[in-house]
Amino acid sequence: MCTNSTHPVEIHFTLLSYPNLILRLCNMLELITPLGWILLSALGASALLLLYYYYAVFGKFAFFKPQPAQNNKQEPISVIIAARNEFENLQKNLISILEQDYPEFEVVVVNDCSWDGSQAWLEELQKTQPRLKISQLIEQEKYPTGKKFAVTIGIKAAKYDLLLFTDADCEPASNQWIRNMQCRFTPGKDIVLGFSPYRKRKGFLNQFIRFETLITAQFYFAMALRKNPFMGVGRNLAYRKDLFFKHKGFASHQHIMSGDDDLFVNEAATPTNVAIEIDPASFVNTDAKSTFSSWSSQKSRHMTTGKYYKAKHKRVLGTYYFAIMLFYAFLTTTLIFDIHSWPIVVGIFAVKYISQSIVFYMSGKKLKYQSLVFNLLILDIVYLFYMITYGTKGLFTKNRKQW
Repeated sequence: MCTNSTHPVEIHFTLLSYPNLILRLCNMLELITPLGWILLSALGASALLLLYYYYAVFGKFAFFKPQPAQNNKQEPISVIIAARNEFENLQKNLISILEQDYPEFEVVVVNDCSWDGSQAWLEELQKTQPRLKISQLIEQEKYPTGKKFAVTIGIKAAKYDLLLFTDADCEPASNQWIRNMQCRFTPGKDIVLGFSPYRKRKGFLNQFIRFETLITAQFYFAMALRKNPFMGVGRNLAYRKDLFFKHKGFASHQHIMSGDDDLFVNEAATPTNVAIEIDPASFVNTDAKSTFSSWSSQKSRHMTTGKYYKAKHKRVLGTYYFAIMLFYAFLTTTLIFDIHSWPIVVGIFAVKYISQSIVFYMSGKKLKYQSLVFNLLILDIVYLFYMITYGTKGLFTKNRKQW
């Protein structure tokens, strides 16, 4: 009897609550000023632009299903490492490269004017590692060199047509790294883009560095899948030697310190000559900078190259960064100037946040970075200030030729 007597009351309350809620929302919407509606329209437009990037651009990679590689020729390949005072990193990582499970390859280490004992150690190692080839550069005060010169020397010293690049501070995730990268050189493919994740460490700086790496990887993988490739990362990148000489090496951007990877790919890539490789066995792990000052110096150098991309690529990147800035600017401004608009603001933000979480999780899952989604909100806001600070700095920073 007790249950039956309360049941109609519950139904009556439920029926009344929804109309009252709707009525309250309608009354609140009537209080929104004309300025508030203008700001809401701008917020909605910026959110739609971000949704386009999340689903139409990043989504191309996030929902991409990799197909097994078709190239089983196992062509010989030259691994090239340009190293300057990398004695400790070479000791730690070079053996894992020399012991890759692949029938025919060589490892060319260009010891670029080092004074830390690298050369003596490399020469000793070469006695037991026949795959190792060493090219030593000597410092000349009148003619200082940079990484591009060292990489060029390594390419000229390479015996094979297929070239695979990494850095001294990088360690392959498995002994199948070379095999996985090489198998993507199917007919018509001259460039293979790989992934180099930063190892997970404690601290927010490490988390943010990995988040920025995830966004960058989403961009260059997705754009390659959309037949509009624009960059690659030199820690895990491969291309054919004849492609390098066809484009006269780094001649068009030799005056820029960075860009031995992204600027070359930006120049040499076509809609059809780029492949991607995202099998975790093909990853090349490295450690992120552990201090803000060292990371800031690194990013300041890297951000100087974006202004030299092709115009169409600068538009794609610039529009995305601009959309993020507009979204947070209009979100904040709308709440400040018209607090009554908060239900619509919350709704727009929820759609944007949920969509971004889905896409970033799917991309992160492919790259073993999915845990970053659990702190997405704060990382996205920090990324906004990162773009404003280092993007602006990159536009006005003078390029140097040395490392």
